[in-house]
Amino acid sequence: MPRPEKQLAILRRIAVFALGVALSLGLACKSAWAQDPGVTATEIKVGNTAPYSGPASAYGTILKAAGAYFKKVNDEGGINGRKINFISYDDSYSPPKTYEMTRKLVEQDHVLLDFGPLGTPCNTAIWKYMNQHQVPQLFVYTGASKWGDPKGHPWTMGWQPTYHAEAVIWAHYILGHIPGAKIGILYQNDDYGKDYLSGVKDGLGSAASKLIIKEQTYEVTDPTIDSQIVNLKSSGANVFINITTPKFAAMAIRKAYEIGWRPTQFLNFVSASVGTVLKPAGFQASKGIISGYFLKDPSDPRWANDPAVKEYLAFMRKYYPDGNPNDLFNVSGYSCAQTMVYVLKQCGNDLSRANIMRRAANIKNLELPMMLAGILINTSPTDFYPIEQFQLARFDGQRYELFGQVYAAVSSHQK
Repeated sequence: MPRPEKQLAILRRIAVFALGVALSLGLACKSAWAQDPGVTATEIKVGNTAPYSGPASAYGTILKAAGAYFKKVNDEGGINGRKINFISYDDSYSPPKTYEMTRKLVEQDHVLLDFGPLGTPCNTAIWKYMNQHQVPQLFVYTGASKWGDPKGHPWTMGWQPTYHAEAVIWAHYILGHIPGAKIGILYQNDDYGKDYLSGVKDGLGSAASKLIIKEQTYEVTDPTIDSQIVNLKSSGANVFINITTPKFAAMAIRKAYEIGWRPTQFLNFVSASVGTVLKPAGFQASKGIISGYFLKDPSDPRWANDPAVKEYLAFMRKYYPDGNPNDLFNVSGYSCAQTMVYVLKQCGNDLSRANIMRRAANIKNLELPMMLAGILINTSPTDFYPIEQFQLARFDGQRYELFGQVYAAVSSHQK
């Protein structure tokens, strides 16, 4: 038998060894199950800011439709057994408020990611913050070209076709189909408006200085844009490029009609809603407007028997009965949420922020039910522009009629 003091030393060595094993096992277990903030065994916290009030409140329905889709997903079992807890705050389209609400989402609500924050100036306000804190700012709801910057801002990605790309397509159409064009442009005086303006000029190339005869700007706080429309008419422009958010789009269309100005009018997709913009402006006043499309219009009779449209309409009746099913903003929110759900499902049980961005940057030929035929979602670690195709459509006084080919949009990163 060893001496008592020797026995004690042996027992101490055994205790130290056992403690080390326990700690190692505990750390390994913790590593295996650790997740970034916003994830538990039963929940995924997804944050958002949107303008449910203020000058761009017409866009609020987009995120209401997205939230309704997340509810549908939850009712069907969630994402690999986890339910989406969608926390969306009203930022009133005010960049300082967006920053305040986003900090609350990240630092107090501890969301996993920020999905679909809306508005170019609002996302600009949080762009640096999100990337410094390495929180996904994913499927940003604005078409500004700068959201596709994987090298400089690897935690931010857009979703819809870029403003620049859409404007390039308009310019090419004008060059090919409107001889003697004299172009007047109204645009919002911020990054959103200037991105479109840049696309028009790039698309027109050397002809831009000759064809663009008048530019007018407005501020999002302006009560009216009547004087700008009068100035554009007075310039002699026979082509009107209307780069506005919904409230001002309706004003511009209506004012042009009231003063007897009948140019060929191009309206940016983000304000092309029949229910939210064209109806308030007046269908007669809106007749002939050209816009870009990448989604199916539920009000178009051509889709009456389309299974995807029928499924979408059933979704709206059950999950968002207060929403207008024919409003393309709702189709857009529904489709963007489907993209988010696709990425989360691809992550499996690795719901780290880094893996979410990896999966978002490796989407191959994703075809969403409500997208037009031939329009696919593709991303890569060097291409953060998910949708880069468009088809033009003309409003006939009741609905948009698609015409021409599906254009491959050329974003500024491809120039």
